[in-house]
Amino acid sequence: MILEMKVPSPGESITEVEIATWLVADGDYVEKDQPIAEVDSDKATLELPAEESGIITLKAEEGDAVAVGAIVCLIDLDAKKPEGTTETKEVEVEEKPKKAEKPAESKTTYASGATSPAAKKILDEKGIASSEIKGTGRDGRITKDDAVNATPSMGTPTGGSRNSERKKMSMLRRKVAQRLVSVKNETAMLTTFNEVDMKPIFDLRTEFKEDFKAKHGVSLGFMSFFTLAVVRALELYPDVNSMIDGDYKILHDFKDISIAVSGPKGLMVPVIRNAENLSFRGVESEVKRLALRARDGQITVDEMTGGTFTITNGGVFGSMLSTPIINPPQSGILGMHNIVERPVAVNGEVVIRPIMYVALSYDHRVIDGRESVGFLVAVKEALENPIEILMNNNPKKALEL
Repeated sequence: MILEMKVPSPGESITEVEIATWLVADGDYVEKDQPIAEVDSDKATLELPAEESGIITLKAEEGDAVAVGAIVCLIDLDAKKPEGTTETKEVEVEEKPKKAEKPAESKTTYASGATSPAAKKILDEKGIASSEIKGTGRDGRITKDDAVNATPSMGTPTGGSRNSERKKMSMLRRKVAQRLVSVKNETAMLTTFNEVDMKPIFDLRTEFKEDFKAKHGVSLGFMSFFTLAVVRALELYPDVNSMIDGDYKILHDFKDISIAVSGPKGLMVPVIRNAENLSFRGVESEVKRLALRARDGQITVDEMTGGTFTITNGGVFGSMLSTPIINPPQSGILGMHNIVERPVAVNGEVVIRPIMYVALSYDHRVIDGRESVGFLVAVKEALENPIEILMNNNPKKALEL
């Protein structure tokens, strides 16, 4: 009996996927539930498991776009498992033929004349071949002055690699590119900036991080402070938690916070659902869970669908300041950046404090300047006064210690 395996639907609104990598070869024996391929949708990379055991026949090539519901492979259920096979064999990937190297660019060469030892040393230091120099000495001899005055021609290769590779972007990367362009073209995006004195949070983490990790099994990071500060600011400025749908503005009474994390296939944005109901421990546990799933390529489309507001942290890569791009159809995104010790004025005196620049990009069609600036100031206030504003003056209780 031959089983026709069809492409399952990874999620609502997804009509096709792209075969990113076959994990088995044509003619292999596969076990039921064994991953046989990685497929890219426009939202995530997912594993495709075998529906039954048998000999597999592939019906698509890597890089092919396959419609949801189309046949992607056949499995011969009557085929016997090869004797002596105790585990799935590794697939030998056939080495692709190397592309023909690009022909070397034409350049002017001169008949080789004798080169003085001093001239040769200078040319070697400059990385210039003697054949590229026209000597002015007797019988075309290259003199020391010739070598000193010699410069490589603009655009002339000097021995380094000049190969290029044409590589198709994944469906996920192409979709991200389309979304970014559409955001720039279809929204009235503006960005407002502020700075945050992170010393109060540094002090809290220094005092409680060891006890917090021992009690809860997760680190007390910055994301819980920022997430809870954002939740409070969204309560104060609900327009930032809204989105446009045609001629209507949709307001949410929940805060689903999208957290941008770096995965093996690029940037992914899983969602912390109902963040308004979470404690510091709850946020840190959820951030860790989603980050691990993204890193291991296990994140699902459902875990990245929705979201009413996004937080992105370019600071982990060293970014000082940026203008983050809105994650549609949301109306706002908060950008975190690196923390640098800077001189600031406190009570009339110059002191050194750990400062982070923060940025809020927002859709001006639905969010006015008052709301955008007020929102970012509210985030700043909560981060600079976490004990009073985020912990109700009781850090141990807020951290469940």
